[in-house]
Amino acid sequence: MEIKDMRAFYAIVEEGNISHAAQRLDIAQPALSRQMKRLETSLGVQLFERGSRRIRLTDAGRVLYSRVEHILGMVDGTVREITEIGSGIAGSIQLGTITTSGALLLPELISEFHRRYPQVTYQIWEAEGARILELLDNRVIEIAITRTQVDSKVYESIVLPNEPLVVVMNKDQVIGASDSEVRMEELRDMPIIIPLRWQSLFIANCRKLGFDPHILCVSDSIVQDLLLVKRGMG
Repeated sequence: MEIKDMRAFYAIVEEGNISHAAQRLDIAQPALSRQMKRLETSLGVQLFERGSRRIRLTDAGRVLYSRVEHILGMVDGTVREITEIGSGIAGSIQLGTITTSGALLLPELISEFHRRYPQVTYQIWEAEGARILELLDNRVIEIAITRTQVDSKVYESIVLPNEPLVVVMNKDQVIGASDSEVRMEELRDMPIIIPLRWQSLFIANCRKLGFDPHILCVSDSIVQDLLLVKRGMG
């Protein structure tokens, strides 16, 4: 299997269909389809489930995807290291982050780093914590920002300061007697829009105070949560 076959296969899985992958790779869609057919023939397995509008992997395809991600991460990392030797502080930094912490930390850090080292470029992946660690394990990224607990024997890590749990509300629907904080009791009977990862912890703490919260919407998208709040739904 050649590196170009791995990159083509990886692009198809990441994009979700062959036409988008072909555009990303700047090749014709029929040529990419034939390339994948030759790859399946040479491996003697079927990598994709046929008949679905969106690409679905077979068991063999899922195994190949996990290996290819790791291999391409190592290849790209090696190329970066070689090309940066003797060139001073330049090259690219691969970062992975969860949504909220990345939004708080990365803009300021990257801006300051760019001021000091203007030749450095950046690639940023955004996903949930487990996926970010998977990308780190596969060497697709070099630095991860996550709330997921990590094994100190495997990772070198820096513990960042605690972040407050923030309540966001429409300006026309202000909750709480204080300008600086909202007490849990003040959320009783209020329609709550909550990120999926905080749902169980939030409900447990409300029940300790003697009430079940009115969960209007659970979402794994911070952006969607904020847009619903902007419309005054919760």
